[in-house]
Amino acid sequence: MPVPTRIKLHKASRTLELGYADGSSFSLPAEFLRVHSPSAEVRGHGRPVLQTGKQNVALTGAEMAGNYALKLSFDDGHDSGLYSWDYLYELATNQPTMWQNYLDRLASAGESRDPDVSRVRLIT
Repeated sequence: MPVPTRIKLHKASRTLELGYADGSSFSLPAEFLRVHSPSAEVRGHGRPVLQTGKQNVALTGAEMAGNYALKLSFDDGHDSGLYSWDYLYELATNQPTMWQNYLDRLASAGESRDPDVSRVRLIT
């Protein structure tokens, strides 16, 4: 299990920086972390719930959860996901693919990252 040796929360850039013993370093945007939260709210007990309108979300805190995870807090009130070291490493190393999959799911659903855009359904 790759455990970060350096964790920095950058509030201004809305990123979480993770550094590892092998010298690798990753910067994970708050929006990416929020829409991929391991919480039941997002994972939906086996039926993932597509997160929309999270483009401007910011990280407000990061706390250790035992010796195995980080508990991240976001300015939209979400703070129930525990990001295990394994999951953080998976997010870091698969970020481009996971992000594109998320964008594809948004497009397929006709939804948006922008919190100021709402889908309007016309009833005919």
